Amino acid sequence: MSRKAIIPPSNLPPLILLFCLFLSLAPAQAADLLLLKRYTPDADVSGWLMSEKLDGVRGHWTGSELVSRQGNPFAAPAWFTKGLPPFELDGELWTQRGDFAGIQSIVSRDEPHAGWREIGYHIFEAPNTAGGLLERLDRLRTWLREHPLEHMQIIEQTPVLDRQHLQARLEAVENLGGEGLVVRNPDAAYTTGRSDQALKVVSFQTLEGRVVGYREGKGKYAGMTGSLEVELGDGRRLFIGSGLSDAERRAPPPVGAWVTFKYRGLTRNGLPRFASFLRVRQLP
Repeated sequence: MSRKAIIPPSNLPPLILLFCLFLSLAPAQAADLLLLKRYTPDADVSGWLMSEKLDGVRGHWTGSELVSRQGNPFAAPAWFTKGLPPFELDGELWTQRGDFAGIQSIVSRDEPHAGWREIGYHIFEAPNTAGGLLERLDRLRTWLREHPLEHMQIIEQTPVLDRQHLQARLEAVENLGGEGLVVRNPDAAYTTGRSDQALKVVSFQTLEGRVVGYREGKGKYAGMTGSLEVELGDGRRLFIGSGLSDAERRAPPPVGAWVTFKYRGLTRNGLPRFASFLRVRQLP
């Protein structure tokens, strides 16, 4: 997500002109939002609320502007933000499961465009609103009754009965190509930063690495990328072919790009096991 400089009028006094240019080029202030900790099987979340963890781009509505988690404004069309409430919202800009690259390509452009018609704004929080999670979301629900928006919806929250219920829902979401679940204490007040009252539930771990090369595809992937050669932070390398779409095989992430992949445990050599491509790392 780029941040465009705002060019001040050239007839300002030199010192004021310089100060204005400094402010326009200063990095955006990252939004102070709720972050998730990882769920562990020993945690009892019975009675908590679970929802699908959407693999989109996070969007924070400040009450007047739609910005990224890093605080950079999205170039959303006026129709997209018109009618949003005068209070904060937090959610995912999302289209469908497994479409992170497509979502990012739409929302990362510097000018409004028609691609935003494909984007929905899926809300999981109303930050800095009083009450528990359902009370906070009810504030938005009340607003939407009088100001309905086709491209906005509240993510469904379902009470967790027990560990078996949670596991069954996780398996169902993952079988559909979803990323996992989020479980939250419904009685907890809104807080920022990582909290043990808000947990992500996934059956895999994630890691990042830098693309340093490619391995040519074979068979039905002949003429395309078979796998990415990815370098980890400690300098070790592995090839990742699973998880790449046909479009990504035809136009793979460029050398130097950082990518996120999922895996299940480690090999005897300490490398990620069953590595599968997830996405190019979200732009800062």
